[in-house]
Amino acid sequence: MTIKHIARTAAALALLTTPAVAEVDFSGKTIEWVIPFSETGGSAKWANFFAPLLSQELPGQPTVVVKYMPGAGSTKGANWFQEQDHKDGTLLFGTSGSTQFPYLLGDPRVRYEYTEWVPVMASGTGGVAYLNAEDGARFDGSANNLKDVDFIYGSQGATRLDLVPLLAWQMLGMKVEPVFGIKGRGDGRLMFERGEATIDYQTSSAYLGASADLVASGKAVAMMTWGALDEYGTIVRDPTFPDLPTFKEVCEATEGCETSGEAWDAWKAFFVSGFPVQKIAFLPAGTPDEVTETYTKAFEAVRSRPDFAEIAEQEVGKYDMFLGFAAKRATIAGTTVSAEAKAYVLQWLKDAYGVTSLE
Repeated sequence: MTIKHIARTAAALALLTTPAVAEVDFSGKTIEWVIPFSETGGSAKWANFFAPLLSQELPGQPTVVVKYMPGAGSTKGANWFQEQDHKDGTLLFGTSGSTQFPYLLGDPRVRYEYTEWVPVMASGTGGVAYLNAEDGARFDGSANNLKDVDFIYGSQGATRLDLVPLLAWQMLGMKVEPVFGIKGRGDGRLMFERGEATIDYQTSSAYLGASADLVASGKAVAMMTWGALDEYGTIVRDPTFPDLPTFKEVCEATEGCETSGEAWDAWKAFFVSGFPVQKIAFLPAGTPDEVTETYTKAFEAVRSRPDFAEIAEQEVGKYDMFLGFAAKRATIAGTTVSAEAKAYVLQWLKDAYGVTSLE
């Protein structure tokens, strides 16, 4: 089922009668929105964009404070959230593809279970890969002139969302050496700015916030996006960056890169899992229905603001936002990949980076 079908199904179900729920009032309360990354990345910008808007729409207009709990590529924070027992709606948790991928791959450090959490909002995003100015001058829409370059990349880990760019660059025949261990993609951008890395990628919100300035000033060259999905599940140009080619386009223009076969199918499966449903806001397991419904209505009010599309495009990009039933369906789509895709990626992780602890 495509993301568009999820939205249509949710719209149809919304026409059904919803049972009355008790009123919830957050007057005088503080809501903590915990992000399991550092304050420099796309997830931080995403939460900080929505936090004041959410505060305005929740009954009682509580203060919504974004807090950070980086560590183990977001696994630390997700494991912590799994143990929380807040039922009053004062705790919200935000995840990204870097939280979803360890779950999908069976990482033994994962002690969290997505099916037990309560999603209230999910939104897609994109990603932009870019090069330093010197190597970027050799980019001609293909990677043919980049295959003899030794690139350095600051990475959170090959089993995180970085899986998507790392596999893409390898499929293009590029030599990219990851430096693992950073706490968030924003830290990877800082490595790039200091000259410690020569290639980078950021999700759309982080790219719009800082990396686009590097490109505009000539300090970096945008290479490609990962693309977006149309209603038929076909990869098309990212609506936030329509002038940039997709990885699919660059792959088609690069000798030896194929947009069919096992590698492509695995890459696309994890791209679909990690980007069209890339950031999700959760309430803890056991949250009462009336609290969940209150959050759903508040996020719906945010989405319905007459200026929302404009300010969202500028801050986090032009992507779908899913609420209620659609958020649940989107969460399932974002935390599911085929056995074949998982097997391919596990073998690739072993061959490329010696990762064997996931088997």
